[in-house]
Formats: sequence, C-alpha cells, structure tokens
Amino acid sequence: MYKQLVRFMMLVSLSCFLYTSTATAVDFEANTPAVTRLKQNMRQRHSQLVPFYDSGAVGLTRDGLIILRDANAVPLSGRQSVNSLVAAENQDRNALYREIALANNHTEWEGNIRSTFAQRWIASARSGWWYQQENGAWQRK
Repeated sequence: MYKQLVRFMMLVSLSCFLYTSTATAVDFEANTPAVTRLKQNMRQRHSQLVPFYDSGAVGLTRDGLIILRDANAVPLSGRQSVNSLVAAENQDRNALYREIALANNHTEWEGNIRSTFAQRWIASARSGWWYQQENGAWQRK
C-alpha cells in the first residue's frame, strides 16, 4: 500500500512539474497519424512480448524502454527473436515520445514525456513483471 501511495505521489508531482514548468498541460493523448500508427504497432507487438514479461526475461526500464533483462529465461534458439521484438518496441517507444512532443509543438518536452510514460508503463504492468527503479535496481511488481 505504501509503495502504491509513493508511486501515486510521484506521478502527481511529475504531472504538476510538467504543468507548471511548461505553463500549459502536455497532451499525452495527442492523436496524430504518426502517434496512431506507433500505438497500433505497439499494441500488435504487445501480445508477443507478454510471455517474456511474464517469465521475467524482459523488463521495463526506468527510461521508458524495455530490455532483455534475463537472457537465460529465453531458450538460445529464441533469443534473436526476442532481441528483435525488444529493438522494434524501443524504436517505436522512442518515436512515440518524440511524436507526442512534436504534436504538442514542444520538442523540448520529450524528456518529460518519456519520464511520464515510464511511470505509466510501470504502473500498468502486471503483477510479477520486472521493472527498473529510479536507482537502477530491478524489482518484481
């Protein structure tokens, strides 16, 4: 319960920081053709990644990306496939953060958008999935 409260307060603080530091609120739900395409790609890929999140092979990083956290959880014959999924996902995530910043006409917000999404990914992760804490340590949700 305490960890959930701390995460909630961090999200509120980050949202307040973004709002006050930019004088206008960030539209995280920007709906441009590029954003829509990236979200669709990510939705389609997600079902392929779930087994690797579930096994602990893939984890959510503190910077809004994913990583092959435990290669030993993936048979050698499947590692190239997982690495390709991770690379494609990270390419789309990086593009998503950039496109949302562009849609808001503030490319300088990309870092803040990335941080907010990193917290959102972790908050929405299933129980048992691994994520990286701010200090770099890995924790199982």
